This record gives sequence, structure tokens and C-alpha cells, in this order.
Amino acid sequence: MLLGYARVSTGEQNVDLQIAALRKCGCDRIFLDEGISGKEISRPSLNQMLSVLRRDDKIIVWRLDRLSRSLSDLLGLIKELEALGAGFQSLTEQIDTSTPSGTLMFHMLGALAEFERALISERTKAGMRVAHLRGKTLGRPSSLSSAQIALAQQLTNEGQPMHKIARQFGVSRSTIYRSIAKHNAANENHADKAGGISDR
Repeated sequence: MLLGYARVSTGEQNVDLQIAALRKCGCDRIFLDEGISGKEISRPSLNQMLSVLRRDDKIIVWRLDRLSRSLSDLLGLIKELEALGAGFQSLTEQIDTSTPSGTLMFHMLGALAEFERALISERTKAGMRVAHLRGKTLGRPSSLSSAQIALAQQLTNEGQPMHKIARQFGVSRSTIYRSIAKHNAANENHADKAGGISDR
């Protein structure tokens, strides 16, 4: 089944172009989120679409930023689809994960996202070292406890869809992504310190 997804962030934006393009390519159902920013990863119609998604289905969007404005969130969603055996297609960018060229494109995007995460992790660890030396704590308190973050990490490693994990903890997918990344960065920082002590 072909599932179309459209989104507009303000009432002034016209969704007709998206809907027309999705209908033209043969979408069986179209899900629409109105008045919601692409930065919000938890959206009513998007969540509904993911809940009815089945193996061999394909999600189609008019443009990549209709699904998400965050590269890491976008790639996370695509990985969820792959885990479910579903495909993804963006009409404007002509990306289709059911084709070799589409798969290659997303691997390239994934490499860029990994590079970006590595840079952020390094800056975070450096900031944590400085804050530790000054006796300060960086960042806002996490909405998840350490035990919850560890469980979320375990469920992610086991291949559980991110939207289901987020629903289980009552938070957005972006909160899960952010909490796990921060938790991993803290663990890496601790491991670096332990390694430095053992070397001396």
C-alpha cells in the first residue's frame, strides 16, 4: 500500500500542491498534519500513519522536509521503516529506498549525520570536562531517568520502533534520540577518563 504524508506548519501555507502530487503518484491513503512544525517529531497524523504501516508498504512525501527538518530524525524514521520492511520515497528529491540509487543516497546522508553526531559528541565531552573542572553541571535536566534511558537504549538495540518506545515513556521521539545521545556521550567521557587514569 502507498501511504502519502503531507504537512504544513502554518495556516497560510497551501497543502493542495502536496496532496495533488501524492494523489498523482497513486497513494491509497494520505495523512495530513496541519499547523505543526517539522521540528516536532511527534505529530498526530504521522503517528497514526506509522501505526497502520505494514511490511511492503511505502511512505511517500512531496519533499523531504515535509517528513522532518532534522537530518538525524529523518534518518531515524527511515531506519524504523526499514526495520518494518517498508519503503520510503520523496518525489521532489527523487529518492526511493526501494532502488539502489535511493539506498546509496540515504547511506551518504547517514554518513553525514554520523559525522555531525561525532562533532557534537566531541564538543559535548569537551564542555563536560570544563564544567566538571569548574564544579558545574551542563544542560537542562533530562525528562527521563538514567534507568529509563538505559531501557530505551536496550529497546533500540533490539530493533523496537522509535515511535513505540517514545509512546511507552510518554515523550517524543526527539527526546529519546537526544537522551540516548547525551547518555552515550557521558559514558564515552567517563571511559576516556578511566582510560587516562589506568595509563598513568
